[in-house]
Amino acid sequence: MRQKVTTILGIETSCDDTSAAIVCGNTVLSNVIAGQEVHRLYGGVVPELASRAHQKSIVPVVDVALNKAGISIDDIDAVAFTRGPGLLGSLLVGTSFAKAFCLAKGKPLIDVNHMVGHVLAHFIDRQGHEKPKFPFICLTVSGGHTQLVLVEDYLSMKVVGTTRDDAAGEAFDKAAKMLGFDYPGGPLIDKHAAEGNPLAFSFNKPQISGLDFSFSGLKTSIMYFLNKAQQKDPDFIAKHLADLCASIQHVIVDVLIEKLSKALETYPVQDIAIAGGVSANSGLRSSLLAFGEKHQKTIHIPPFEYCTDNAAMIAITGKYLFEKKAFSNQHISASARLESSDENYLIRL
Repeated sequence: MRQKVTTILGIETSCDDTSAAIVCGNTVLSNVIAGQEVHRLYGGVVPELASRAHQKSIVPVVDVALNKAGISIDDIDAVAFTRGPGLLGSLLVGTSFAKAFCLAKGKPLIDVNHMVGHVLAHFIDRQGHEKPKFPFICLTVSGGHTQLVLVEDYLSMKVVGTTRDDAAGEAFDKAAKMLGFDYPGGPLIDKHAAEGNPLAFSFNKPQISGLDFSFSGLKTSIMYFLNKAQQKDPDFIAKHLADLCASIQHVIVDVLIEKLSKALETYPVQDIAIAGGVSANSGLRSSLLAFGEKHQKTIHIPPFEYCTDNAAMIAITGKYLFEKKAFSNQHISASARLESSDENYLIRL
């Protein structure tokens, strides 16, 4: 008798994207994302506005996801939702919706760590896609997090390096703001960097021992450099925009690759993956591919749709937790910060 393929509804509301996805087995049937343009007016995500937008979008987004997948509510086996980390107000919307949905329909409830979702996005079925082989190291880079994760199995992971202050994605966005770009500025730095010289300008790289990261000092270095240059020439940024973008991108990517290289000294795995919003950066992608070719490593890069926050990654994680019957109860609550000291940090079993 053939085993029934599990169908999971995923809900992701950790920041400013409302997303719902339907995953059947390892196949994505739909992955719907509603962004929030209002934050561009403020140069960054405003938590209160984000949570209000989620409240307006969550029901329509889920409805579209079900319609695109061609299934009904009764076809869903369980609901997986992002418990954290993220903005508390945003997380509360997704958590409340998932709990109410499961209570009303009698479906199992599964809480998912957002960062684990980014890693397990690599196991979504895609034609011609080779999935990472265990164990592998995943460099997870986003606006709020920068981590090196040793992935030993679907539900067995260990953070071996993390940022001590700011994340790489935040460094990109703050540098972009200094250059006069609108939020989110990271992709704009990437766009202009393609036309610039990455060695045109140099900035002080953080000197942090071990496998941890730090980007606060780098942001300060960029700020001082720009302030000094503009005192001499008010039009300095406009005249050197492409070179500035290329140089900023180069130093951030260089820090990430250096730490990855150091991690391989302790964990000599064959497969390397990247995940998170910054994994969409072309400079990081090309540098990682060059690194893999030089060191004869197998590199795994997700498609753009699974780099940024999305519910498909939450649903695929929910699928593996469903197989272990790792269900939540109605007392579960959103958690803005899931620390590494918390036994629930990666996977709750």
